[in-house]
Amino acid sequence: MTYEPLHHKYRPQTFAELVGQEAIAQTLTSAILQERIAPAYLFTGPRGTGKTSSARIFAKSLNCISTGVPTPTPCGKCNVCQEIARGSTLDVIEIDAASNTGVDNIRDLIERAQFAPVQCRYKVYVIDEVHMLSTQAFNALLKTLEEPPDRVVFVLATTDPQRVLPTIISRCQKFDFRRIPLDSMIAHLHKIAQLENINIASDAVQMVAQLAQGGLRDAESLLDQLSLFPDQITVEKVWDLVGAVPENDLMELLQAIENDDATALVDMTRHLMDRGREPLIVLQSLASFYRD
Repeated sequence: MTYEPLHHKYRPQTFAELVGQEAIAQTLTSAILQERIAPAYLFTGPRGTGKTSSARIFAKSLNCISTGVPTPTPCGKCNVCQEIARGSTLDVIEIDAASNTGVDNIRDLIERAQFAPVQCRYKVYVIDEVHMLSTQAFNALLKTLEEPPDRVVFVLATTDPQRVLPTIISRCQKFDFRRIPLDSMIAHLHKIAQLENINIASDAVQMVAQLAQGGLRDAESLLDQLSLFPDQITVEKVWDLVGAVPENDLMELLQAIENDDATALVDMTRHLMDRGREPLIVLQSLASFYRD
């Protein structure tokens, strides 16, 4: 059986499955139910917060043929849903703007957008990391957003909205994806651990969620790595895998510094060095811990 990473296996398939983005899920669900579909959307937010997944769910919702109209709960089984998932449909195109920055790429996209959908209700163009487009490419895209073709939807996604032209933003419905709340992430990781029979301590799950800093994909990837441990996954194993310094050790270091205890400071430093911690990482962790 082909191995499937956890962040692929547990990618949300409907808006109800989106983790930590309830307001966005509700708004897009209402738009679909009322068939109030805008010609352009802008999804902004840190990496791993559900922007691209939401764009794919939106494309499936608009085009799922299990119902006669767009649905917020695409079946995932019809030909259209499966082809969108595989990236093989002619009517739903994903473009990585980081590797297609030029105006010629956008002009080609715009030219194809003028034609009616082949097998779907809507043509959907998902442009990831849209802030990487050149100024000329943005200007070419702007003309299309000003007079969008019928049955065409653009979904622009970016981690850096400050670099997107204001004239582009003003023509899109903007959705800000926030970092995933800690409680939501912990609950999601516990669910995956249970489904995958991953033996992990509760405090280790919490540590994984904290280290991900609101990025669900990062948390799932780290849990995937940790699942290779044969025994129970503890907090100490999490720290060892990521090469970071445990908070208890940082507390002891700070206590030694505060007490002006040179012996304790040297002993603690040697202990960290013996465990393979890099001196620069120790200093960075100490500064970050002290600042927080």
